Amino acid sequence: MKNVIVITGASSGFGLMSARALAHAGHTVYAGMRETAGRNAARVEEMAQYAQAHGVDLRAIELDVASQSSVDAAMAQIIAKHQQLDVVIHNAGHMAYGPAEAFTPEQFAQLYDTNVLSTQRVNRAALPQLRKQGRGLVVWVSSSSVRGGTPPYLAPYFAAKAGMDSLAVSYAGELARWGIETSIVVPGAFTQGTNHFAHAGVPADDAVAKIYAEGPTRDFGEVAFKGLASLEPADADPEAVVRAIVDVVGKPFGKRPFRVHVDPSEDGAEIVNGVADRVRAELLRRIGLEDILRPRTVG
Repeated sequence: MKNVIVITGASSGFGLMSARALAHAGHTVYAGMRETAGRNAARVEEMAQYAQAHGVDLRAIELDVASQSSVDAAMAQIIAKHQQLDVVIHNAGHMAYGPAEAFTPEQFAQLYDTNVLSTQRVNRAALPQLRKQGRGLVVWVSSSSVRGGTPPYLAPYFAAKAGMDSLAVSYAGELARWGIETSIVVPGAFTQGTNHFAHAGVPADDAVAKIYAEGPTRDFGEVAFKGLASLEPADADPEAVVRAIVDVVGKPFGKRPFRVHVDPSEDGAEIVNGVADRVRAELLRRIGLEDILRPRTVG
C-alpha cells in the first residue's frame, strides 16, 4: 500500500537513509529539513536528482522542527497536495557529548526542544488529519540509551531521549481509539556510518569541562567512546535501522510492533523495555483500558 509519509530531520543520517529507502518501497516521501534555500539547498537539489534518477517519489520540504509555524506550513502543504497524510516519522534529534555539569541549563533546554518538543509541534500539526482519516501511523526513533547501559558524558542526550520515549508511550494509548498506530524503533549506539557522534554538541562552560578533563575523570571520553566502539560488531550496519523502519511502515494495519530494537551491541535495552512494556500492558488491563493496547479500526 502506498503511503504519504513525512519524516523529520531527513537531511542526513537515519533520516536521509530512511527517506530514500521508503521512497524505493513505493511510498510518497517528504524529507523534512530546515534551511532548504540556505545551507541545505545542495541537499535539496541532490534529493531531486536522486528521485529522478531512481524513479521514486522523494521530495524535500522545508520543515524546521524548532518552529511551529514552519511545521504547520509543511503539514498544510502536504495535506493540500494529497488530501491525506498516512505516516509521521519522528526522527529529528541532536546529540551532545561531554560532562553534564559543563552544559548550561540553556543547552539542556535546547536539546530537549530538538528531541522532545519538536515531536509535539509535529503531532499538533499532523494528528488532526490522521484523526480525521481514522487511520495513520506514528513512528518514533528512540534510543537504547533510554533503558540500556548509560556510559558517562551523554547525560543531556540520554535525558532528552528518555523524555521523547515516554511521550511516545503516552501518545500510543491516547491515539489507539482514533485508529492511529504507534511504533517505537530503538537503535543502539552506532559509532560508525552516521554523523551522530561527529556532529554532537559540546559543553558551553569551558572552565568546568577543563576541570573534568584534568581531574580523575580525564579518561572518561576516550574510554567510553572506545568501549562503545568495541562492543559494536564489525558488521554493524546503520541500514539495519532503516530496514526496520521500512518494515514497520510496510506491515498491515494492526500488525505493526509496538517496539523494534536494532542494537548490535546488545546493551540491555531490549530486556528492560520488554519488562516496562509488559508492566504498562498489565496496568492498562487492571484499570479497564486493555483495548488501547492495539489501534481500533475506525469507520
